[in-house]
Amino acid sequence: MPEMIVTATESGLPLEVFLQQRIAAAPVAYLRKLLNDGKFRRPDNVVTGNESLVAGERILLPDSRRLMDLLVQSEKMSVSVLYESEQLLILDKPSGLATHAGQGHEEDNLTARVADLLKRRGEHFIAAPIQRLDRETSGVVLFGKGKKSCSILGKMMMSAPVGKIYLALVKGKITTAGTLIDDIPAKGKSKTAVTSYQLVAANDSASLLQIELGTGRQHQIRRQFQQIGHPLYGDSRYRGPCPDNLSRLFLHCRQLAFVDPFTDTPVKITSPLPQNLRAFLEDLGVEF
Repeated sequence: MPEMIVTATESGLPLEVFLQQRIAAAPVAYLRKLLNDGKFRRPDNVVTGNESLVAGERILLPDSRRLMDLLVQSEKMSVSVLYESEQLLILDKPSGLATHAGQGHEEDNLTARVADLLKRRGEHFIAAPIQRLDRETSGVVLFGKGKKSCSILGKMMMSAPVGKIYLALVKGKITTAGTLIDDIPAKGKSKTAVTSYQLVAANDSASLLQIELGTGRQHQIRRQFQQIGHPLYGDSRYRGPCPDNLSRLFLHCRQLAFVDPFTDTPVKITSPLPQNLRAFLEDLGVEF
């Protein structure tokens, strides 16, 4: 019998919401019928749509060809929600998926997937990204829900403290913390970029760094570490090492922290390091 295992970021979700996220191609009415018929189970009992899930538990799926086809289709529609309120949505973007529509990814991008999610929910407003990640970078992305929310969140990003923390694996051994301050190209001009970092783990060939951005320039982390002789692993554009067992850029937006401008409450959302990056660290002998 096919099954799904609840991840840490999905812990606490009601089963119906979990299924809508995991099986995005399935009509909501179809999933609700299966739920009402008791077709989804834990190993020891039936689970209902409003029950909250726990990380690590197994959800057994009905042996249905239609459901399996929908699962395959859903791989290209999936959206991992880390946090949601009435005004904002925080997602966990996978590497290889662009944030916006653009050449080569006009139809499948994170913004399009969010629009599809809202449409399936029957929510008829526009959601837009407030900050972006490069296509090759994974991790936390903030979206606003509706034009007014997007405007307020955009102003927050420009004027209020917003903590953006990344994990990056760079070539060579770095032994101390530091701050990089450089002028780099940005939209046809030269603008100052500020990046602070501290060491998480290292060996003679690589250093895993926790990085906090003081500014938000395009390719800021990648450019600055290449300039000091420590390019990122998997970064062919900036001449970083690209071993066969690493199929992506080793750059992950680990955390986003800010004060919600709508409720005046602190928000701190963390995305776990993807398993393929954890596996590469193990192969390389860097402990995390």
